[in-house]
Amino acid sequence: MPVSRLLEIMAKLRDPDGGCPWDLEQDFASIAPYTIEEAYEVDDAIRREDWDGLRDELGDLLLQVVFHAQMASEAGKFAFEDVVSAISDKLVRRHPHVFGEAQIETAEAQTHAWEKQKADERAARGETSAMDGVPLGLPALLRARKLISRARRAGLGPDTANTAEPVTAEKIGDMLFGAVALAERAGIDPEQTLREVNARFERTVRERER
Repeated sequence: MPVSRLLEIMAKLRDPDGGCPWDLEQDFASIAPYTIEEAYEVDDAIRREDWDGLRDELGDLLLQVVFHAQMASEAGKFAFEDVVSAISDKLVRRHPHVFGEAQIETAEAQTHAWEKQKADERAARGETSAMDGVPLGLPALLRARKLISRARRAGLGPDTANTAEPVTAEKIGDMLFGAVALAERAGIDPEQTLREVNARFERTVRERER
């Protein structure tokens, strides 16, 4: 199978006896930035509707999964097959209306059910805060959105009910662009600044939960 060939190629690249010197020098931390970059390139191909490009970019992203799995296998942590089994089990577990007896009729209902299952899984891992499990490595804007969404579902979100003017995508875009322009003029890194605000918001929510 094509996947088996890919796994064999990756193992050969990482083989100390005749493998690639560059591939052999890599570790999880050094490969992680490439993994993130490839995900963005997949997104870019989709936005441009470049289907040949998307095929290639998905291959590059798959290579990242295989690379990490090969390094994990070498370290005795897990293998590629374990990655496949884990995601397969998760998909079945989170779709009981497809693989079980549950009844879910709409996409909205499935979204609520999915979030409920994720919350149950976090609780089973001992994660008790709505803020648990939101990756620190996310871009600051995406992480802010996830933190706010989590907090709002827990009844602890920021109060935006008193917004006087209608909210539109264009208006939000202009506000964000204006904030970045203002930060640039002041010599402030907007990404780092938002990370600091995220951390402050997260601490506040955790304190309110306690």
